[in-house]
Amino acid sequence: MRRHWRHKEAAAGGAGVFILMIAVVAFREFAGVGLPAEAPEPAAPEHADPADGSRISETALLERLYREQVSDIMITLTGEVIKTLPDDNDGSRHQRFILRISPDRTVLIAHNLDLAERVPLREGDSVTVRGEYEWTEQGGTIHWTHHDPKGWREGGWIEHAGIRYG
Repeated sequence: MRRHWRHKEAAAGGAGVFILMIAVVAFREFAGVGLPAEAPEPAAPEHADPADGSRISETALLERLYREQVSDIMITLTGEVIKTLPDDNDGSRHQRFILRISPDRTVLIAHNLDLAERVPLREGDSVTVRGEYEWTEQGGTIHWTHHDPKGWREGGWIEHAGIRYG
């Protein structure tokens, strides 16, 4: 009989704690206490300028690389897919698409399908790409958007709809 009484006492104490927790949450909700402040707009990613190490935006870095015809620089870019292209099946298979970075700049993305899975994207989608920039007259190509299977160098990736491929 004594054991039964302790069980009821523990249950009543647990219920009291639960009710107290609900009251605190309700008070905070209605009083606005402890609610997170509205999140600020995310800042555009910055990169170290290869020339002097200063911090510049991804768009400014891309413009500089293009203007100075520089290649072999790892870069992270965010943009809109404006055109999906047929896969390049000559040698290593590559998924290809054109990414608009700014009103005046696009780059070709060449994503190696032998080392990473296909990104399920469509025209109009927003993606963030990390890869190696190669200068071309058309604006440049980003490749190496995948891990390095030998672990010798930094790998890249493509992030789409909250999922990172690479």
